[in-house]
Amino acid sequence: MAGSSSKSEEGQSVWENQLKLSSAVNPSAYLPGGWGAVGFSAYSPTMSLLIQTAGNTDIGLVRKNNEDNFGYDLRYGIFVVCDGMGGQQAGETASKIAVDTVLDYFRQDPSTAPVGGARFEGVSQRAVSLATAIQLANQAIHESGAINPDHAGMGSTIVAVAVDGNVFSVANVGDSRVYLIRNNDVVQLTNDHSLVMEQVRRGLITLEEAEHSKMQNVIVRALGTDDSVEPDLADHEFNADDVLLLCSDGMSRYVKEERMAEAVSQDSLEQACADLIEAAKAGKSDDNITCLLIRAVHPSWKDRLLGRLSGPGQKTST
Repeated sequence: MAGSSSKSEEGQSVWENQLKLSSAVNPSAYLPGGWGAVGFSAYSPTMSLLIQTAGNTDIGLVRKNNEDNFGYDLRYGIFVVCDGMGGQQAGETASKIAVDTVLDYFRQDPSTAPVGGARFEGVSQRAVSLATAIQLANQAIHESGAINPDHAGMGSTIVAVAVDGNVFSVANVGDSRVYLIRNNDVVQLTNDHSLVMEQVRRGLITLEEAEHSKMQNVIVRALGTDDSVEPDLADHEFNADDVLLLCSDGMSRYVKEERMAEAVSQDSLEQACADLIEAAKAGKSDDNITCLLIRAVHPSWKDRLLGRLSGPGQKTST
């Protein structure tokens, strides 16, 4: 059984499903070592670990429209969160183009051929495919901005995860983040492409100063602002009970890591998403708020049985 979902244009519905999908593992492909909330949840077993996922996006307390978008396709293990920017709903358009382009790329026969001559070394072919999809999304946003005056200057951040068996690849552009939560420890897997974090990395300001800076929302790399973009890429392995949190800065800037670990410790990922969004609001988030959770667990015998017996099917919001 397969499943996919993304935020609809109206953004006023909630989709929930429980899906089970068998996927083969190919270790040789990896190197050693006014809208309301929108949500979905699904389940998909790999060869040895079950992947559970749930996601929500919320307009937040201040904004008049939601420029965040997110989506996934369990058949190909692709999960995406984007935070758009640009006036007159152009940011919403940019983030939707990014999510749709990445998902559509993996729904076809993905090529790892670089776009625009870019080359990515030292990472898996899965990560290179993520990079290619993101480069195509960048081109689509950039071209749309050039053609439509209302979309001029629009852009988007992106974080994307590609899961294959018990391994996963991460790609990002901008300041949306991926966190790994393992045994109540929280590790940020991505580096923000923002002005303040560039200053932190150069030793010009401290992390505490960056967290209180009025320049936090200034990003130095985004989709659509130039005709090419270079995403950061990395490969990782799952341990049982690991949780990945993909989120926009409307959450990461207002929810402490301790609260993230506490929220995902409960059984329900749907409730964890709701709790994290409420925590961001309680922290006075002034932006749209989006989170997408992925948990790897050992499947029960019932999960394995249902995974084998489930018929073909697909669920999508679009």
